[in-house]
Amino acid sequence: MEPLKVIVTGPVGAGKSTLIRTLSETEVVDTDAVATEAIGKATTTVALDHGTLRLDGQLLHLFGTPGQDRFDFMWEILSKGALGILLMVRADRPKTIPAARNILDFVVSRTPVPHVVGVTHLDQPRVWQPEEIALFLGTPLERVVGFDPRKPEEAARPLARLLELIGTESV
Repeated sequence: MEPLKVIVTGPVGAGKSTLIRTLSETEVVDTDAVATEAIGKATTTVALDHGTLRLDGQLLHLFGTPGQDRFDFMWEILSKGALGILLMVRADRPKTIPAARNILDFVVSRTPVPHVVGVTHLDQPRVWQPEEIALFLGTPLERVVGFDPRKPEEAARPLARLLELIGTESV
């Protein structure tokens, strides 16, 4: 069987690297560098994160993209050959949701595959609810999954939903 490839993308700080570190069964390859802009964290992904896991004996590659627009060339490179896209969005940072929409539009225009929106930080005060995010992104609500990327049992939920869509939309 050919390995599966899924892209994990979204704005800075949405939880992409955390998700991949949580789910990967192998050591994660990352390209974190000291953040040179005020982005709310000390380091940022500048090229990619990569992790793998096995599902029913099949190898799944998770590729995380950088969240900053200046690295958009990596979005296109990493998306080649992907079977699905997991767009990560922070519910407590509504100002980043337009950036998430831009990333989704960019990637899907080049790689027209199923996508799921993973919504993080729902436990924070003053958050956008999944319904609001779905409406803003123009994504059906059944493709929006709230979860905590630090918890393995929760981190698997948006990925499982995406794999369901890949299975049904590629038939």
